[in-house]
Amino acid sequence: MDRTTLLAELETARRRTRALITSLPEDKLDVPYHPGVNPPLWEMGHAAFFYEVFVFSLLDGTPSYDPAMDELWDSFHIDHTDRWRRDLFPGREETLAYFDTIYDRVASGIESKTLTDAELYLYRYSIFHQNMHIESIIWCRQTVGYPAVPDFQPARIAPGAPGNEQYKGDAVIPAGRWLIGMPGESGAFAHDDFAFDNEKPRFEIELPAFAMSKLPVSNREFMAFVDEGGYERPELWSFGGRKWLRTETDIALAQGVSEPLIQAPKQPVYWRKQDGQWQQRLFDQWQPVNLDAPVVHVNYWEAEAWCNWAGRRLPSEYEWEAAALGNRPGEPFRRFPWGNEPASPEQADLGARNMAQNPVWDYPAGESRSGCRQMVGSIWEWTSSQFFPYDGFRIDVYPFMSTLQFGDHKVTRGGGCATSPNLIRGTYRQAYLAQRNDVFTGFRTCALTNA
Repeated sequence: MDRTTLLAELETARRRTRALITSLPEDKLDVPYHPGVNPPLWEMGHAAFFYEVFVFSLLDGTPSYDPAMDELWDSFHIDHTDRWRRDLFPGREETLAYFDTIYDRVASGIESKTLTDAELYLYRYSIFHQNMHIESIIWCRQTVGYPAVPDFQPARIAPGAPGNEQYKGDAVIPAGRWLIGMPGESGAFAHDDFAFDNEKPRFEIELPAFAMSKLPVSNREFMAFVDEGGYERPELWSFGGRKWLRTETDIALAQGVSEPLIQAPKQPVYWRKQDGQWQQRLFDQWQPVNLDAPVVHVNYWEAEAWCNWAGRRLPSEYEWEAAALGNRPGEPFRRFPWGNEPASPEQADLGARNMAQNPVWDYPAGESRSGCRQMVGSIWEWTSSQFFPYDGFRIDVYPFMSTLQFGDHKVTRGGGCATSPNLIRGTYRQAYLAQRNDVFTGFRTCALTNA
């Protein structure tokens, strides 16, 4: 990676983070409390603090910008609820000044010297971390019902043809040995083989033949489950799903009402029925459910129940990666369904451009060799796999990147519509608790019997 590209990635992260903060009026910075989000100003300060810890301190021993704030910007030293205390944190202008100062120092560090691979790795790691928080600010704005993010472009791009039968139904993935993950040791660890610790080390696995849907499950398909009483049929739900189904919560924020609204789940969290028609909230706007778009904001239990209703199953994460990338031992390794070139807007719905509003058959340029579409972008896809380390796992520079999620989280794959394009690849593993429905998650399915 050359200096110009690295500076461009840094500048893009800075511009997008700033836009997400400055596009909100002052009274919107104090977001309502929700366990799945953080206040936007805290997100910005935390991202800047990460550069201080994992670039400046590790490389040069540079003192903190403000030592009194170190524990407050550190997610492992401040309770989640305390991040809403405005008496602890500076306001927008002071936080922006801190952010810009740190950004300028990072840019100066990149410009002033030739980076070793170890230094480049730290810079890239911190930029990618900032992009993770860009995604979480975007889902915060969806969660609390704020206006659309600045990058959103509602016009449909990368259209496919709805009448074409060749991409409907299942893709048959043959039996055999497949490569999973990224190299544990590589001379290109800061370049082509950059990966987070949970993606490593690469290994081979033998899989029987299986049949996977070429397309994600659409709103139309999920609506049929809702309309046929899927949420009232406990036999379709697992023990964990039935427990979640009986859990009453306050969904006032999701439904955009001011008074508490306590109820058990009856439909996807951002759906409502108005005058007999299903509507879906996208940021602060209610619109008719986009029937051909992928279903989004459904949790693992909902995906699992739909599969039981439809006579299908969720793929394992290894099946998902085999279908998405098709990497075989002895063959050139692919990081994306289409090859090794970074994602373009014509190949994947990323970067908060389309927000999972395109039909499931769109993005033909992003189709995998197996014939599956939208395996990168649009929605994080639930798999049946529990989030565990690969054999030979080694903690990377940030010890809490993965370890806190091992064991009780489910694996999602592929990246979602709010994921930054430079962050994602087909080996990337994201972990969410099974009940999470505030993030941009959906799913695709496999046939119950082997192909």
